[in-house]
Amino acid sequence: MSTDRRTDQERFDQGMTVRRAVLSDEHVDRANAKITDVTADFQDFITRVAWGDVWSRPGLDRRSRSIAVITSLIAHGHHEELAMHLRAGLRNGLTVDEITEVILQSAIYSGVPAANTAFRIAQEVFAEA
Repeated sequence: MSTDRRTDQERFDQGMTVRRAVLSDEHVDRANAKITDVTADFQDFITRVAWGDVWSRPGLDRRSRSIAVITSLIAHGHHEELAMHLRAGLRNGLTVDEITEVILQSAIYSGVPAANTAFRIAQEVFAEA
């Protein structure tokens, strides 16, 4: 079992670095500009835990993490975050063809309607590039 002796601030700083690299400075700046008293603790939590702990682990590279996230978002119908993570996947080195394969694979395990929606969202994202 690993003992992480980093402070919360170190985890936050690492998380912000990874979050900016994966999602883009523009996205993170927009998200930070929208922080309120209601959302501040949640934003701190996801920066420290999701980005500073999980996304920063050495066990998977960012391409692999993007594949896992895209698949999970499709499976759970979290369309509001899918476009963001499709862009992140491209930023993390996935190709359009690889993302297309991930969506096609998800049709088998997550359902054709979920994949159909994911393909629609992906086409919109790919058209932006």
